[in-house]
Amino acid sequence: MNPSRIRRLRRADLPVDTTELARFLIGKVLVHDLPSGRMSGRIVETEAYVVGDASCHAFRGETPRNRSLFLERGHAYVYFIYGVWYALNVSGEGAGVGAGILLRALEPLEGVGLMRRRRGKAPLTDLARGPGRLATAMRIDRRYDGVDLCAPGRLWLGRVAQPAGEIGLSVRIGISKEAHRLLRFYERGNPHVSGPQRLNV
Repeated sequence: MNPSRIRRLRRADLPVDTTELARFLIGKVLVHDLPSGRMSGRIVETEAYVVGDASCHAFRGETPRNRSLFLERGHAYVYFIYGVWYALNVSGEGAGVGAGILLRALEPLEGVGLMRRRRGKAPLTDLARGPGRLATAMRIDRRYDGVDLCAPGRLWLGRVAQPAGEIGLSVRIGISKEAHRLLRFYERGNPHVSGPQRLNV
């Protein structure tokens, strides 16, 4: 893939609504530029965590840990979970309003060799399939918490000419509160999407 074909998203491109932004991000690209090379992947699965959502980390208000969720839409919120792996979210509302989108899966485009340095001999479809694998493959940790994904920098969001395929909708994965809400978006038929097959129809 020609890196010049990835155009950086501007904040004005992003919908000012967490659910709409979660859908919008399907088919967009996450890019991480490192001295060793570029890694990028199409976003093929997201989950929205909206205002007033008991499963959202912002539900009980702003804290030092979740402060990035309250930044203007398009900022990274990175947290460590289960003492095992990091997860990358994108803030989804206006400044001071806590909500975000969990990036759940990528379809690798560039830098597969770099991803494999961190993910070993995992099959291509499993390199960034699931939020922990995604962050590990893309070398994302708390250092990137609060980064503006629409500004010049190493970690950013872009778009390519290839449009997203048909977008599916389901309940979210691995939560107990408000688990009935249809706030998970994914590209139908894409083998890089995570989760049980029954949700990916």
